[in-house]
This record gives sequence, C-alpha cells and structure tokens, in this order.
Amino acid sequence: MQIAELTALLTPEGLRLLDALPRVESSDDVARAVTRLRRDGHSPDLVSAVVGQARLRTRAHAKFGDLAERMLFTRAGLEQATRLPIAARHAARFRDAGLSRVADLGCGIGGDALGLAALGLQVLAVDADEVTAAIAAYNLAPFGGDVEVRHGTAEATDLEGVDAVWLDPARRTAGHSETTRTRPEDWSPSLDWTFDLARRVPAGIKLGPGLDRSLIPDDVEAQWVSADGSTVELVLWSRVLARPDVRRAALVIRGDAAHELTAERDAADEPARELGAYLHEPDGAVIRARLIGEVARSLHAGMLDEHIAYLTSDEALTSPFVSTFRVREVLPADPKALSKALRDRGIGRLEIKKRGVDLDPAAFRTKLKLRGAESATLFVTRIGTRRTAILADRV
Repeated sequence: MQIAELTALLTPEGLRLLDALPRVESSDDVARAVTRLRRDGHSPDLVSAVVGQARLRTRAHAKFGDLAERMLFTRAGLEQATRLPIAARHAARFRDAGLSRVADLGCGIGGDALGLAALGLQVLAVDADEVTAAIAAYNLAPFGGDVEVRHGTAEATDLEGVDAVWLDPARRTAGHSETTRTRPEDWSPSLDWTFDLARRVPAGIKLGPGLDRSLIPDDVEAQWVSADGSTVELVLWSRVLARPDVRRAALVIRGDAAHELTAERDAADEPARELGAYLHEPDGAVIRARLIGEVARSLHAGMLDEHIAYLTSDEALTSPFVSTFRVREVLPADPKALSKALRDRGIGRLEIKKRGVDLDPAAFRTKLKLRGAESATLFVTRIGTRRTAILADRV
C-alpha cells in the first residue's frame, strides 16, 4: 500500500466503504468491486485501497479470526504477522514473568502488540516503515493510552522505562513486497544487534523456523512453534523469559489444543530398526528442535532410517507430537508396478508423503493413474540405499 492509498482510506468515507463491501475472495470479486466503486465515482486511490483491504481482510481470517474485519493490513505485514492465538501465548510469557511494559520493535501491523495489550501490558510499538506504523496505530487504537505507536527504527528507540522487548527483525526490503534479505546481518535490525540487546534486556525474538542453528546463542531458550501441521516460527527467549533448564522446546498447536515438549539440549536419536506395524511422522517443530528421540522413546519406537525423520514401532501408541499411520504393506517403488498395485487395491484417493528422495508428489500422482473408491497414504522414502514405498492408513 502506498501513502496516497492509506490517506484515502483513513477517512470516514473510505472506512465506511470498506466496512460495507462484501467479502472479496476471488479475482472475479475484485473485478466486480472495482467496477462498482469506479462507477459510483470514487477515486482510483480510494478504490484500490478499499478493494485491496477487503481482499486482505478475507485472507487475514486464518490468523485473526473475526477480529480481521476491524483491522487494516499490508500484504507483507499480513504474511509476517503472528497468528493471534500464538501472539496471546507470547504475551502470556511476558505477563507471567512479571513484566509490565514491553517494546515491540518491528511491530509490523501490530499482531503481537495486540496480544500484549489484550493481557493488560503496556506496549511501545515501533516500526521503521511509515505506512506500516500508521496501520499498526489504527489496529491498536482501541487500547488507548496503554499502547504508544511510533514510526522509527529499533536501533534508535529510547528504551527507558521498558521492562522487556519483543523483536521480529524485518527480512523484507522496503515497499511491502518480497522477502529478499537472506543474510542475518542485513535484517532490520541485524541479528547481531538483536542478540546484543537480548543479552541486556529480557527479550523474545521471532525468527524463521529454518534459521541456521549455529547462529542460536547458548544462553537462550529456542522454541519452535507449529500450527495445524505447519512449522511457523522460531522464538528465542532470553534472561527471565527463558525457562530454567530449558534450551529446546517444540510447541505443537492443533486447533484449540496445545502441547509442548521441552529439554535441556538436543535429544539423542533412537537407533534405526526394521519397519514395524506403525509409522510415525514427527511434527515439524519436533524435528526442528531435534527432539525426535524424546518422542521415539515415549512411543517405544525407533528410527526408520538413521538419516530420515520417520519413526516406526509395533505398539499401538500415539502422541500429539506425531501423526501415526498403521502400515498395510511395502509396495514396489517403481511407478509402473506401484500404479498396478494401487489399482488392484481400488485406491483412487492417495495422500503422498516423501522424505529422503527426489520426488514431486503432484507429478508422481499423475504417473500412478489412480482409480477406485478406497483411500490411503503412501510414504516414499529411503531406507539405507533402498527407495521404499509404504502403504498405510492414518490412525
């Protein structure tokens, strides 16, 4: 969004038009809305801003629920924003540590600041982009004097009176477009600056879950978070915000349920064993946290292969940290032979999972020429040097 569009939108007319617009879910909806608003005589800037916001509000429901209908967004800000239920969990850690005033440095559209303010914390929200800061101010306005929003950089922010900080270093260039800053030293603020601040002030630092683990300081708690099967973030907690004797954590959220696995260090893996009656796929947060061994021991399971993140067992045990499948049989991995085997079994709906092999599931599915009324899950993986296809059913 450009400043001209934001200026047009933040008027009584603009906000009334936005609130009155039906849900915009498709490109056809966009075209109809633009045509109608232009026909009614509204300016191009206002039409662009209103229709763009309506489309973003529709997308934002996945992160913010019904609250999205009262918020404003940028595309990049929405993509990087924390889901509201996860933001509430972040905020609870600050509250439970007895901290009362938090600086959100790099607040984006205000997703985490919303969580902090909703739990009664005072918030100083700062963003280096003028448009984004203005949108954050709009989204946080209902909290009145408990939230102050500033346009500025994290590095230049005066932290006097602040108890703790929350940082989400920008991995994007200006202009609310694509993620192009791939080197941590180019992030805003840089990772070195961020870590230096976290050594002096209690901090929560939100990063991508694929961050090079060698960059993680030894004196912080590293918590990987997944939501409904997708690993969405890594949070590093410092000083009083880090839990005693916890250096690795995997927080797994599915719907309204949350489960967490914690440890003092990376867990040793269990040895590889022969394929058993059950196959277990660890959650991505568990894999990133390197706590697969802890889960394996709870399931009386071993690794399917020492280099592949699948577990196998003979006991009918399950865990919130894995998806469990009952093994039917091992089938030929060759597409032609596998296709015949699946047709013989009447399998027309097939979930394909793969690890350790170079395979495009969509292209592979086309080769199988499936037909039939049955459904199943197919794992294509490597055991030792052998490519293996395992047919299974979700438990």
